[in-house]
Amino acid sequence: MDAIDRRILRALHGEARLTNAELAERAGLSPSPCWARVRRLEQAGVIRGYRAELDQAKLGLPDTVIIEVMTEKHDETQLARFEEAIANMPEVIEAWLVTGEYDYILKAAVGGTAGYERLLREKIYRLPGVRHTRTAFGIRCLKQVFTPLPA
Repeated sequence: MDAIDRRILRALHGEARLTNAELAERAGLSPSPCWARVRRLEQAGVIRGYRAELDQAKLGLPDTVIIEVMTEKHDETQLARFEEAIANMPEVIEAWLVTGEYDYILKAAVGGTAGYERLLREKIYRLPGVRHTRTAFGIRCLKQVFTPLPA
């Protein structure tokens, strides 16, 4: 990747809906070479996709909770079942297998304490192998990006 590729990535990072002409102008290229570079970055997997960013509050899920989950056992079958179930929960917007005291960290979008209780009681506590959870409610998001900005 060179400086031009980085300019393209920074521009798309800020606004993925730029037209190729707008992107080319910001990158200091003509449209045809800009398009070729974007295609190359996509094919190389540097650009993995383009998404719409939805407003969580306007979807009726104004609160974010961080849930730490400790499992009873660490056998492959149980972990795979847990991970599959978490992947299918629409409330869970991020899930990480982590080191430390807890095994997983989940980030979920919920509608207040009632929505959180429903997620916990009706879904997470019903998963096989869940031993313990610990939760923190997000008060205010200070920074949210989905990928690092290229230097």
